[in-house]
Parts: sequence; C-alpha cells; structure tokens
Amino acid sequence: MSKLERLIMLAEDELVQYSTTARKIEKLRQKISLSLNVAEQKQAKAELIAAMPTDDISQVVEKNRQTISLPFWGIAGLGLLLGISMEQPLDFIATVIGTGTAIALQKWGWQLQAKRLVLQTLEDIEERTKR
Repeated sequence: MSKLERLIMLAEDELVQYSTTARKIEKLRQKISLSLNVAEQKQAKAELIAAMPTDDISQVVEKNRQTISLPFWGIAGLGLLLGISMEQPLDFIATVIGTGTAIALQKWGWQLQAKRLVLQTLEDIEERTKR
C-alpha cells in the first residue's frame, strides 16, 4: 500500500467522525506531519492534484453524493416492492441494479471527499510552514 493510499484511508477514518472540516484537517494534519517528511508531502500533493478529476459530474458527486444516489435507492426499493407485491421476478433486476449503482456512487463520492480532505490538509501544512 502506497503512502498516498494510507493518507486517503486516514482521511476516510476522519470523515466518519461528526466534526467540522477544520477539526478534521487539524487531526489529519498531525498524523500526516508525523508520517511524511516535507518532500513526501509535496510529492503526495502533486499526485493528488494529478489524480483529482476536474469534470463537473465528479465535482457534483463529491459534494452531493447522498443526494445523487437517492434516486437509485428509490429505484431499488420500488423494484423490491413491485417484485414482491406483483410477483414479478424481473422487477428484482431493478433492485439489484439500483442498489449496486447507489453503493458505487456513494463509494466514489466518499473517496473523492477523502482525497479532497487530504489535499486541503497538505495545503494547510504547506501554508503553516511558510509562516
């Protein structure tokens, strides 16, 4: 596992906790400062900037992952409801597709948020070292 992947996993752990973004950055900043030297931080930042997608769809998914996946959860629930009540097994296909799509969108948004948090933290560290 690369150092960047470890940083992203640390950020995902911070996203789980209910706190402000500033508090998450503060906690993550301490962990990053202890685990990476300045050159590795700059390299990780450059890799993250190169890896972050810039298209509109990924930015919307990053900011509103739950809202974007909500219609697919609805499709999954409706397919399940119709499959059971009308005894039509083909409606279960909608359940499987809707659930899979919703989970994939949420996971993608979660990873994008974690990458953005790491990037913000690395920028914060860089800014503080310039002072």
